[in-house]
Amino acid sequence: MELGSILYLSRKDVEAAQVPMPEVIEALENMFVEKGAGRVEMPPKPGIHTRPDAFIHAMPAYLPDVEAAGLKWVSGYPGNQARGLPYITGLLILNDPETGIPLAIMDCTWITAMRTGAATAIAAKYLARRDSATVGIVACGVQGRSNLEALACTFEIKKVKAYDVSFEIAQRYAGEMGAQLEMDIEPVRALPDAVGGLDIVVTSGPILKQPKPLIQPGWLASGSFASLVDFDSYWQGAALREADKLATDDLAQMRYYREEGYFRDTPEAYADLGEIVAGKKPGRETEGERTVAINLGLALEDMATAIRVYRRAKAMKLGIALPL
Repeated sequence: MELGSILYLSRKDVEAAQVPMPEVIEALENMFVEKGAGRVEMPPKPGIHTRPDAFIHAMPAYLPDVEAAGLKWVSGYPGNQARGLPYITGLLILNDPETGIPLAIMDCTWITAMRTGAATAIAAKYLARRDSATVGIVACGVQGRSNLEALACTFEIKKVKAYDVSFEIAQRYAGEMGAQLEMDIEPVRALPDAVGGLDIVVTSGPILKQPKPLIQPGWLASGSFASLVDFDSYWQGAALREADKLATDDLAQMRYYREEGYFRDTPEAYADLGEIVAGKKPGRETEGERTVAINLGLALEDMATAIRVYRRAKAMKLGIALPL
């Protein structure tokens, strides 16, 4: 019996499939329900580290509810930005859950950005105040863009303050994202201005094993929510200990990273998003709570998104069929 072919989807093909952010958010929220119920399979992600603060991770997962199984092979290299290269690159393989035969191989850059933003929006839905209207974006790269796009799908945002170590990048972000989302975005020169007094704060700098965090206690206002897309790289331990609730997207992975030397001064999480979304643990309970989510990035999120990309691409006849 011949194995047939595998569908190759370039980054251009993945983007051309045009899976909209609301659909990615819906896919991930359904996935977190399944995760909270224990109906998924995802081991902690192993990795190799060829340079300081760089990683190449293998991320396998199986989501039976939508018959999505596969692996993402993804790298994050902070030094790439100085070379004019993206911080995050990689490939994702989908397999047939019935036979194990590979179905598709695709660029994972767009998927990683979109699902990370969607995970922040879901965390905010359950942990931020429902009337949240102001947002601080710390680090105005790819994740800063996708996180704001996802939050704009979930909240009526009236004001955004954007900070980056390069003020020029913050200005460009404000102009481009303001036009895209039709909202008021103010670039700020000082980090505290993108944190203090805002309802939702997202930090998305490089992930560092031995960070020199800058966000201090007292900066995050009472009643605010913070999404840490960059582990604890921007946040001092004392600032995180001010949180009334600190959640993560996966408790087992957070324990794994602690064993690897990350999160040395970060409090333990009280729940993961699966437990919260499935109703097993409470989300926000009072208006004045400070809440924090440290989303590590899950292979389940990738598979929930990739299967939708694959099915749209097939229907739209995108990509190239390669013989196995």
